[in-house]
Amino acid sequence: MSAFAQNDTPDPAMTARIRDEGMNHSQVMDIAFHLTDVSGPRLSGSPGLKRAQDWAVNQLKTWGMVNAKREAWGKFGKGWEIQKNYVAMTVPYYHALIGIPKAWTPGTNGPIKAEVVYFKVDTITDLAKYKGKLKGKIIITDAAPLKEQNFATPEASRFTDAQLDTMAHATAAQGLAGGAPGLTGPIPGHMPAAGAAAAAGARGGAGGARGGRGGFGGGRGVNPATLAQFELDEGVGLILTQARGTDGTVFTTNGASHADTAHMVSPSLETSSEDYQRILRLVKSGVPVTLEADIKTEFFTKDLDGYDVVGEIPGTDPNLKDQLVMIGGHLDSWHGATGGTDNAAGSAVMLEAMRILSRIGFHPRRTIRIALWSAEEEGELGSRGYVANHFGDISTMTLKPEQSKVSAYYNIDNGTGKIRGIFLQQNAAAGPIFQQWLAPFKDLGATTVTIANTASTDHAALDAIGIPGFQFIQDPMDYIARTHHSNQDTYDKIVPDDMKQMATIVASFVYNTAQRDEMIPRKPLPAPRAARGGAAGTPPARGNN
Repeated sequence: MSAFAQNDTPDPAMTARIRDEGMNHSQVMDIAFHLTDVSGPRLSGSPGLKRAQDWAVNQLKTWGMVNAKREAWGKFGKGWEIQKNYVAMTVPYYHALIGIPKAWTPGTNGPIKAEVVYFKVDTITDLAKYKGKLKGKIIITDAAPLKEQNFATPEASRFTDAQLDTMAHATAAQGLAGGAPGLTGPIPGHMPAAGAAAAAGARGGAGGARGGRGGFGGGRGVNPATLAQFELDEGVGLILTQARGTDGTVFTTNGASHADTAHMVSPSLETSSEDYQRILRLVKSGVPVTLEADIKTEFFTKDLDGYDVVGEIPGTDPNLKDQLVMIGGHLDSWHGATGGTDNAAGSAVMLEAMRILSRIGFHPRRTIRIALWSAEEEGELGSRGYVANHFGDISTMTLKPEQSKVSAYYNIDNGTGKIRGIFLQQNAAAGPIFQQWLAPFKDLGATTVTIANTASTDHAALDAIGIPGFQFIQDPMDYIARTHHSNQDTYDKIVPDDMKQMATIVASFVYNTAQRDEMIPRKPLPAPRAARGGAAGTPPARGNN
């Protein structure tokens, strides 16, 4: 057994080559440019996602990867995109609104100009007073005004030494709860206060996050399906909802399911909280308000399947080449922007890691496979479908042969912040290995290994089938407070130096995993768990990264 395998100390010469290529000759921002500005929004099933997937496949082939392709993972449902979006207030004066159509909702079928009606429905009996009065109208419901000023914490932050120390010293019990970094945080001190406030709705408020559709006066006592059918039957021209977010930021959501069997709904527009509250104040005080809108969306139903992007650097060791080291991140995004931090950043880092390893002429012992997932935002459907096709059934723990051949899977999906360490996902045996692999990057700020779980992204699907799946710890930046699923999530929010650091560290981890004599240690096989529902019918997972 080689000295390398015995103590897991990285090869200094190879680490230096990886570091030089990744830090001094990086192409990660050019990759990110093509995934964002060139491809556009990448909602699952949309033409924008396919543009990004086709580009990624072509790049993998250009860099010399093999088996690069779009691989179907199963039925997703309808694709959808915005093709035109204009809305403005014209009475009592002109004002262009910040608003984004909700995903999988129809357009206005041409330009409309209509009065805004205050739609106050507390119980189902309140619907009667609106019968016959809403055809062609634009409706607005109550929503709590949002807290605009934040004097407590900055929106963007990096982990402090104290926070990282708390993670590093977490017990297995503390780390077991899991949670996406910046959203729920698995251990005390994990989440910066700004991210906690945003996640809890302090900057959005429960009613504000739902635009009043379940807040006071917005149908609280009415079944949502009943309310939606009433609006459709009455011929409502456009539904306004208040988006979570302040200062012109709109955190986008969906207004209907992507399932091909989903019921039709009325056109629905999420507006900035400032615009929404202005209109609401006016109509509640009796001032007539008229809006004009021209929204065009298109559904795509020709191909209902979902696809992931895969590609490989083939292994060369006769005894190990059938084993795999996998890396990935989700390529799909929401539709309000171009998904810069969520998750073009992670996809670009993983593509760049593959490029680095190819560029330095690395011929791995094990095969290295990249997977850029789709439909993560709808519930990790792309990775879950891939796991079912390749590795086994989590509901019965019936395993396929390929499950035993994956040494590890590494994921990036927490924005543009640099790597500060790695979550062990309760895999304590991997801790000493990763400590040694992070050692060469101490000067770049990556030192922390925590027993903690993290969830709500694609490594969870592999972890659930017994494959060592890991997500890196990343600096929070303003991911939750400003960019995550919002109209601010553009190329401009990606931090180049952090991206270079991430790609370099990922490439080094992949190199070490591919060359190690033994596979990464595994936890005991998980118990079977109930499936979360069929792909096309899975409800949206709005908390996903």
